[in-house]
Amino acid sequence: MSEANSTGPDSPQSTEKDPSDWVTGGEPATGAQKSYLNTLAREAQEDVPDDISKADASKKIDELQEETGRGQ
Repeated sequence: MSEANSTGPDSPQSTEKDPSDWVTGGEPATGAQKSYLNTLAREAQEDVPDDISKADASKKIDELQEETGRGQ
């Protein structure tokens, strides 16, 4: 099997969608997202708006995981 046919998480054919493309991305963040985001934000000493959307929360979680080292 060639590398071009790979369907792993790092491949261009991955099924993981960009949060910007989510149908429900504009809806308010879920309770779980808000809880985890608040934990990460406290650790990173950042503020997160209460009215953050699902898509923006997902992006911010990824960003703060990298910043805090929790995403490893």
